Amino acid sequence: MAHENPFFETWVTPFGMPPFDRIETRHYTPAFEQAVAAHRGEVDAISNEAAATTFQNTVEAFERSGADLVRVSLVFRNLAGTESDEALRAIERDLSPILARHRSAIYLDATLFARIDAVLNGKESLNDEQKRLTERLHKAFVRSGARLSEAERARLSDITARLATLGTQFAQNVLQDESDYILLLKDEADLAGLSEDFRLAAATLAKTRGHEGLHAVSLSRGNVESFLTQSTRPDLRETLQAAFLARGERGGTTDNRTVIAETLALREERAQLLGYESYAHYKLDDTMAETPDAVRSLLDRVWSPARKAATRERDRLAEIAVSEGNNAPIRQADWRHYAEKLRRADYAIDDGELRPYFPLDRIIEASFYVAGRLFGLTFKERKDLPLYAPNVRAFEVTAADGRHVALFLGDYFARASKRSGAWMSAFRVQQKLVGDIRPIIVNVLNIAEPAPGEQALLSIDEARTLFHEFGHALHGMLSDVTYSTLAGTSVSSDFVELPSQLYEHWLMQPQVLRLYARHVETGEPIPEDLISKLHAARGFNQGFGTVEYCASAFVDLEMHLSATDAQKEPLAFERKVLDGIDMPAEIAMRHRSPHFTHVFSGEGYAAGYYSYLWSEVLDSDAFAAFEETGDIFDAATAKRLRDFVYAAGNLRDPKEAYLAFRGKLPGVEPLLAKRGLN
Repeated sequence: MAHENPFFETWVTPFGMPPFDRIETRHYTPAFEQAVAAHRGEVDAISNEAAATTFQNTVEAFERSGADLVRVSLVFRNLAGTESDEALRAIERDLSPILARHRSAIYLDATLFARIDAVLNGKESLNDEQKRLTERLHKAFVRSGARLSEAERARLSDITARLATLGTQFAQNVLQDESDYILLLKDEADLAGLSEDFRLAAATLAKTRGHEGLHAVSLSRGNVESFLTQSTRPDLRETLQAAFLARGERGGTTDNRTVIAETLALREERAQLLGYESYAHYKLDDTMAETPDAVRSLLDRVWSPARKAATRERDRLAEIAVSEGNNAPIRQADWRHYAEKLRRADYAIDDGELRPYFPLDRIIEASFYVAGRLFGLTFKERKDLPLYAPNVRAFEVTAADGRHVALFLGDYFARASKRSGAWMSAFRVQQKLVGDIRPIIVNVLNIAEPAPGEQALLSIDEARTLFHEFGHALHGMLSDVTYSTLAGTSVSSDFVELPSQLYEHWLMQPQVLRLYARHVETGEPIPEDLISKLHAARGFNQGFGTVEYCASAFVDLEMHLSATDAQKEPLAFERKVLDGIDMPAEIAMRHRSPHFTHVFSGEGYAAGYYSYLWSEVLDSDAFAAFEETGDIFDAATAKRLRDFVYAAGNLRDPKEAYLAFRGKLPGVEPLLAKRGLN
């Protein structure tokens, strides 16, 4: 019955939280069908409006449309990434092309576009936000093909629908490869070198996968990297590394090579239909970078010093290996293991010594503390709300004056139903057009779940990831705009990483570490000498980290610049790009093409993986704005940061936004200095 479907009701849960305890898989398809039909009717009413075209009856009416579709889409999309099963995946496969065609039909509607064009070029008096919304909406229609001929629009609609199907297939293939695989550790010899907390987590994972009494390692990045760092078994390191790198290219139904080839071909065709030289030119036209040449210039400037640093690092690792009787060349599976030994030798820092000072709960508290100091926010855990998984946590976020700001959900632990990686998303987006709607934001991580009664202990990288994703969350939670299209993280891909990467800086500040990096058993603060060592080691292994990242960015860019060549044999093209930049054999790409979900499961980072580096140029300079005041929580600087970055969404061009905050645009030198590459 229709009335039994929660998506057909007004949600009366606290904060308008989705009633997860009542939503069932069977509810999604009818909810989507009704929501799509309703949205189509709303858009048709705008197109057929008899009254003279105005901002209110066209642009604002369009902004109001589709509320039901947005609601069901946000819930479904989030659960498809975190609580996936075959039933959800089947719905996702069926719906992806339908939703893509629905969007295409709207953005290729000539009558509707004519009305939006009339608002943009009319003489109606609009405020700055109304102008920005109209400009962004108009550009979205143009980039979607609104100016093409009827035949070209039809072809573009077909391309868009097929790309949606391919993106879904790519992501599901990677998830299937990841969830199908575990490395079983059967005896004490297999556990050699592994810390007690890793062993406990591995035992818990094995039990959940039906292998009680054994230990298991999954293909979540954190799990893999911890094993490669700790394990003294080179054969098992090689086995796990090979499985990790082979995701999406194992043959059979989950092999992504043909998906990549077709995706590249269709993206190229679409770009050329829209008048662009390549998909990379099309994608970058709406970013801060603007052109492929600008992106390549940045990557080239960073690559050379990074590669030289990585070569020096490799030679140091080889020295350690030789001292232990291993005269073979350093392999990709060996790098993290020997790098940890080098860090202990050079800086007297041991990952096993650090982890007890970074229990998950304390690092969550630290992220909240920084948000309180910078933006006056308070976080109160709510245990009375329906949530979509047992270990998800919910926090009510309030301002200094007690006003409700947002609801924040933390989904921290890895599970087989969740895709790997870490990300921020929303169950509801901020807007003020229809009431003062505050957001519901979620952070998703993949930390190994500890044994019952134990606390999860984080590596430094995992703690940084938590701060990074919480920076994205703040971008969504602090959003203060009228229109949801401009809200929160709805900014260019090479600006969206600024709030997240900037937030990472506060984790490693001594005054934050002294308060929150406390030993999990004794409660003692991290020793001052350990803080000093951490800061001394900030540039450690940055050649490796920069090389693995830049290699993926180069491949992404070149594939979308030369799609005709790349689609013929994607992995051969990948190898050609790596050979062209003289990729060190001892370092793997951070994301190889067959599992590069940033780029091929959707278009958010397609021809845009460079964005993390571009934003790092900004974040290095942005944190310097605080350091220059002598106070990392300087109130005036924090207010500018909130007003022009975290709360402003897409109210202005990103360059204008950064200039309003900082007063100048930075060069690449602070980034090189931060990474120790200068």
